[in-house]
Amino acid sequence: MSDLESRLRSLPAFPHPLPVLHEAELPADPDVLFREWLDAAISGTERQPHAMAFASLQADGTPVVRTLILKDIDADGYHFSTHRTSRKGGELAADPRCSMLFFWREFGRQVRVTGTAVALADVVSQRDWSERPSYTGSPNSDWQRYALRPDTFEFMQAREDRQHTRIEYVRAGSDWQHAAVRTPAG
Repeated sequence: MSDLESRLRSLPAFPHPLPVLHEAELPADPDVLFREWLDAAISGTERQPHAMAFASLQADGTPVVRTLILKDIDADGYHFSTHRTSRKGGELAADPRCSMLFFWREFGRQVRVTGTAVALADVVSQRDWSERPSYTGSPNSDWQRYALRPDTFEFMQAREDRQHTRIEYVRAGSDWQHAAVRTPAG
């Protein structure tokens, strides 16, 4: 074992006590559970609870991940923004499949939201641009607000024994189906 490996193994995992995710108490709609967890993170001690790892795909299928912030959630989906001519803007134009990963360490929670990005109306993009801290008063025709329209969610609630609870929601038409994700023993 290298020095780095032993140092990494000795790092603290999650705060104690951790919340418990009960499969029998899950809402039918994953947006409800996501908002509950996000609200808890906003009200708690999490820094930038709206930050997430965002993955898009290069032309050869290689995933590319960077950190973005969630702008809103509505009937269109989970909002984020970028320049149309940025790397991720080009990747989304070529293949709109993408994924967001939120991690709230203080609660031992992680949520993966996967689906398809759709470009929102220019008026929405320009309003978003005008609300940025660096806004100079000029519109930006390259700025685009997107919404990720989810087709799957995975909610993970950490446990002290590392047998984390994972629940996956999958879109089934206009409804959602959910089930626990079982990890093989070993």
